Amino acid sequence: MRTRQDLIEIFSSFVQFEGDRASHWLSDPRLRRHMQRCCEAAASPGPKNWPERSWAIHWHQQWQSQLPQNSGQKMAYAHLLAYVQEACYWVAYKASSRFTSAQYGVSDCFQLAIAQLEKVLTGFDPAQGFELKNYASTTFGSLIRDYLRQRQETDICTNWSLLRKVSQKRLVAALQAQGLQTEIEPYVLAWSAYKLIYVPTTGTATRRLAGPESEVWAAIAQYYNTERHHLSSAAAASPAQLEAWMVAAAKAVRSYLYPGALSMNATLPGQDGGEFIDTFSDDTQPLPMHALMAEEAEQQQQQNYQQLADRLTATVAKLDSASQQLLQLYYSSALTQKEIAAQMGIQQYSISRKLSRIRKALLLELSQWAQATALHTSLSPDLLKHTSAALEEWLAAHYQALEPDQ
Repeated sequence: MRTRQDLIEIFSSFVQFEGDRASHWLSDPRLRRHMQRCCEAAASPGPKNWPERSWAIHWHQQWQSQLPQNSGQKMAYAHLLAYVQEACYWVAYKASSRFTSAQYGVSDCFQLAIAQLEKVLTGFDPAQGFELKNYASTTFGSLIRDYLRQRQETDICTNWSLLRKVSQKRLVAALQAQGLQTEIEPYVLAWSAYKLIYVPTTGTATRRLAGPESEVWAAIAQYYNTERHHLSSAAAASPAQLEAWMVAAAKAVRSYLYPGALSMNATLPGQDGGEFIDTFSDDTQPLPMHALMAEEAEQQQQQNYQQLADRLTATVAKLDSASQQLLQLYYSSALTQKEIAAQMGIQQYSISRKLSRIRKALLLELSQWAQATALHTSLSPDLLKHTSAALEEWLAAHYQALEPDQ
């Protein structure tokens, strides 16, 4: 790309793209005439002989001093928009080569950055000794990198990893954004079955998680078809159909979290005038996907835990007095089974059996609680085994909390 040398051109022309490459500079006649008049307004050593840096500071001061939407502010902003074109272009060029995404080329990165010029101008302080061009390059680069890193979270996740990361609330919102309404329940149940049945041995945090094997899809389909009668209307589904649903759900999530890039100069839909760039404000940058999901997942986890704790507390309260005494002695007083047997006047071998029966009853209560949730999800025998560890932890915490009152 040819570097601009003429002072008038620097503050009145804009880079033009052909495909993904800068082809030429297009001069704005109105800005050019205004810049010429400003340069000729005073004799030497006036504005005509100011260096480029001084003109940049001048227009920045004009932009700051004018009232919002004042014509003087708009003109100053337009001159500054022209001035930072080269800085923005080279930052976009470097960023696009560093993030090898087929979706975002040089022109896309350029448009993403230049739309945030007001943020650059707001943060710039000439008193600190920085040049506006250098400050703009640094800020544009940071904005582009942050945006692309946020987008790359979905780019580098496989469908199966993304589906394990996303929360139910965001999944539903993504499906609704795709135009699904009455069909959402089967998708959510299929997603729930996928998360319950498919527990990879390599861990679920990996971004390159491979999809389930055929036998796992068969188990997912069996679970789905068993539970689907709880839905208002849902036909039986084959393993292949459920896999297709999950691929479609992952695509919906990607599209919902990060819509496809549009030209900032594209006309607003349904309007004769106005461009997308006019609708941008400082707070349009999305948060990183993993942060959104983590926050939402934590809230949902806390809500589920509280509901579960309330249910177990009520269940324990309904146990017979002997069972309640046994739990209290075992979890609160920290007595051995021999000591508990002596205190309760029963055989030691009976203590283990009674504890086992009580735990089993509580686990079955967990299954009924899960059956009563919005998804009507029941706990399989394998899941009940994994849940027993959590139940043990809850019992210990529950009776330790009650200890001071006993």
